[in-house]
Amino acid sequence: MDTDTSPLTDLGRAFNGFSVDDLDAAEAFYRDVLGVPVAREAEPMGMLQLQLGDRQVLVYPKGEAHQPASYTVLNFPTDDVRGTVRALADRGVEFLRYDGVPQDDLGVVTSGDGPPIAWFADPAGNVHSVIELGPEPGEG
Repeated sequence: MDTDTSPLTDLGRAFNGFSVDDLDAAEAFYRDVLGVPVAREAEPMGMLQLQLGDRQVLVYPKGEAHQPASYTVLNFPTDDVRGTVRALADRGVEFLRYDGVPQDDLGVVTSGDGPPIAWFADPAGNVHSVIELGPEPGEG
């Protein structure tokens, strides 16, 4: 479908979101542990907005109905995945291990099939990664 004829008229403002079971724990984790700027909307729902550069991600409460995402919800690019993993581990982040996936002692994937990457979960069990990407096209 040609985006010029799409009925979705404001694709530049599209956003994503995911749920958590405990909004206070999520706010503290993203703000205090990961260092992500977080804004909290007023009650009754009190949703969070994670400010990721020029993008915002909605985090909304579902309480006991929450089911953690088993896929990677957010990928956080870094120039040094091992350094980032060490820094986050020092802040209490535990990195996930997957059977059959070659990971080093930090939990970083060590195969040469893709960029270095390590996964962790937020307090609600949603999976995120830190991933080492090369420069943007046209950079360096």
